Amino acid sequence: MASQFYKKLIDNNTKWVQEKTLENPDFFKELSKGQQPPLLWIGCADSRVPPNQIVGTDPGEIFVHRNIANLVVHNDLNMLSVLEYAVNVLKVKHVIVCGHYGCGGVQAAMGDHSYGIIDNWLINIKDVYHNHKNELIKLEKEDERFDRLVELNVHEQVQNLAKTTIVQSAWKNKQDLKIHGWIFELETGKIKDLNIDMNTNKDLNKIFKFDL
Repeated sequence: MASQFYKKLIDNNTKWVQEKTLENPDFFKELSKGQQPPLLWIGCADSRVPPNQIVGTDPGEIFVHRNIANLVVHNDLNMLSVLEYAVNVLKVKHVIVCGHYGCGGVQAAMGDHSYGIIDNWLINIKDVYHNHKNELIKLEKEDERFDRLVELNVHEQVQNLAKTTIVQSAWKNKQDLKIHGWIFELETGKIKDLNIDMNTNKDLNKIFKFDL
């Protein structure tokens, strides 16, 4: 079964290349010249949330960073390197943090079971829960708390992006850069815009504003 699946991947690539070439004979020649995507997508590593497919974009249109539960952690050099390149080199105009209902990372963070090394990563989500526990404990049903924590986690990561010197420097330099928070609904395939957009650090607490 595994070998059949592996062969299917190669066959699918061959079919995809044929289809793209039929649509545009110069597609891959143009693709190889470089990238200028208008968007950085920070999403969950969950296999059910593939950025290009759910928003219908082609290769070259989205710069992507994915990790467990779509976190923006300030000592994560991988994320910071992606953000730095996206903002300062590619000059993206939008950064989207996209979470999804049914996120296993968020669900794991709601309990006390130990999963190993990932426990250290999930602490970031537990912090979100702790910061909003008064709101969350008012929700009687576990699935309601789960969905709400998914939303609150996205909101927190949008804020975390705005706290970085990378983003604040871009805003200070009048760079056109907006941050957005989305949720992907697995049961419907639809995007939910949380309307937590940011294009300035004015809404941040003073302690997080840098004198750049």
